[in-house]
Amino acid sequence: MRIPWMPNRAPVPVRPRRRAVPRLLLVATAAVCAFLPPGAAPGAGGPPGVVSARPLTALDEAFGAYADRVRDPGHWTGGDSTYSVPTPAGELWVFSDTFLGTVRPDGSRSPVAGAGGTTPFVHNSFVLWPASGAPRTVTGRDRAGRPDSLVSPPAAGEWYWARAGIPDGRGVAVVYARYARTGTGPLDLAWRGSVVARFGEGQLSRPESVTPLPSSAGISWGAWLAREGDHTYVYGTEAAPSGGSHLHLARVDGPGLRGPWRYRAADGSWSREESRAARLTGPGGAALRVSDELSVVRHGAWYALVSQRADVPFSAELRLAWARSPGGPFTAPRTVYTAPEAGPGGSYRNPNVLAYNPHEHPELERGTDELVVSYNVNSLVLRDVIDRASVYRPRFLRIRTAR
Repeated sequence: MRIPWMPNRAPVPVRPRRRAVPRLLLVATAAVCAFLPPGAAPGAGGPPGVVSARPLTALDEAFGAYADRVRDPGHWTGGDSTYSVPTPAGELWVFSDTFLGTVRPDGSRSPVAGAGGTTPFVHNSFVLWPASGAPRTVTGRDRAGRPDSLVSPPAAGEWYWARAGIPDGRGVAVVYARYARTGTGPLDLAWRGSVVARFGEGQLSRPESVTPLPSSAGISWGAWLAREGDHTYVYGTEAAPSGGSHLHLARVDGPGLRGPWRYRAADGSWSREESRAARLTGPGGAALRVSDELSVVRHGAWYALVSQRADVPFSAELRLAWARSPGGPFTAPRTVYTAPEAGPGGSYRNPNVLAYNPHEHPELERGTDELVVSYNVNSLVLRDVIDRASVYRPRFLRIRTAR
């Protein structure tokens, strides 16, 4: 199945390289956000200014069609995180919690297996979307041959949620964060550590290796990965007591995560000690507060930090900040889009529905003056995503900038 990029033309697939996506005829279902921050007027030497942020409905519809039309017990019907990695085989979409199975004609799904239904549920999965041909869901298998998470922790009662991935030779490396329950509520959980899983070319259903990552300083590394020059930059998040997360940066020599790690210290140097990893800053040297998942992508001379508003619980606001270097300092984050699905006034008219964890997908962009961004939609009440399978899927935006 190909992604229907433009009406009345031959469909063009997602391709794992920059500038491969042709122009879309966007359907604006939310107000255009147009602003230029102070000092950001084109030609003034400041960071780019956002001139529009609109739904990228072609990608929304492509994932919806893939979820709804395939009848297979191991088939993806919804997931979150929504990182992406370009690979020789096509675009690899990296998901955390994933519903599998079949969507009913009325748009609902069966309850999950073990809770009175038949829907398989796993904590991490892939969807491989090739340049031509049909996309396919990739999961692991348990001893009985049933769908299982690609990466499972050794201890019962724990699980791995996906972080960012990056090409590793002709395969991929994906960071996973290990979590455990701390109570009975939907948000009663705690991070316990991180690993990097490496998957070989053509062997996506089982990692070749799972290697522990530095995890002693309370920083969950792998919120974003970026390769630049001779280094791979690794962004990590540290839970902030007042809500949201603080952002940290490490650097690894070479193309993967195998080389020695160095941590950006408060004085701008690179230390061998994880304990010296400093919080990245914004205006006035104050520590940034960001969402747990995010992205930092270079656009010309500037680096764009895409995050969720972190000072308001369950905020539906997606924010953008800029820096001249991977480690900041960043400009003040500014809201560029408010997810229309979330909250009692949102499109679902449901106070339990929320939007979260935005990520940029630079390989789908056509130049440095735009960002293709996804965010996730979910509900705090499990029944909502059982009765309406479409709630629990990524949404996409195209953000245009000007200098």
